[in-house]
Amino acid sequence: MRALNVTKVAALALTFAWVAGCSSTSTQTDSADMGGSMGSDSGAMTSGSAGMGGLSGSDLPAEVANLQTVFYFDFDQSTVKGESFADLEAHARYLSSNPQAGVRLEGHADERGTREYNIALGERRGNAVARFLMVNGANAGQVEVISYGEEKPAVMGHGSDSWAQNRRVELKYAGR
Repeated sequence: MRALNVTKVAALALTFAWVAGCSSTSTQTDSADMGGSMGSDSGAMTSGSAGMGGLSGSDLPAEVANLQTVFYFDFDQSTVKGESFADLEAHARYLSSNPQAGVRLEGHADERGTREYNIALGERRGNAVARFLMVNGANAGQVEVISYGEEKPAVMGHGSDSWAQNRRVELKYAGR
């Protein structure tokens, strides 16, 4: 019975996130969605509030210091995994109750795909986490999304273990 309720809550949360995503307006296009080669240029695409410095480790606010701040994605996907919901909901509650707080969402991709495709994929992943936070109470002005694509890997390597750790969004609180 409890598992059924958890499933219903997860389905409801995904529905809200999907609706929020469909209702957003974006000036970015995903024309590079089907790229297949690797690029070597560096760069980042940002959207949201500007000028947020990041806090990490022991500098995190006490209310969120024990929460997960790195959220992983499946290959070529930008859907927030159910296992991330509890921590993201807690981050959203913190942001909702602390309007002065801000967070930067850094989207990343593995090395497969073109530079342009990976920048767009990192941004879609960051935007998915941002929508989840906003659906759960965070204000849009508190959230900044930046995409590094494949340019800042967490782990160097050319295998599935390395790639899995590089497909992520890192949540960094702003030092205001």
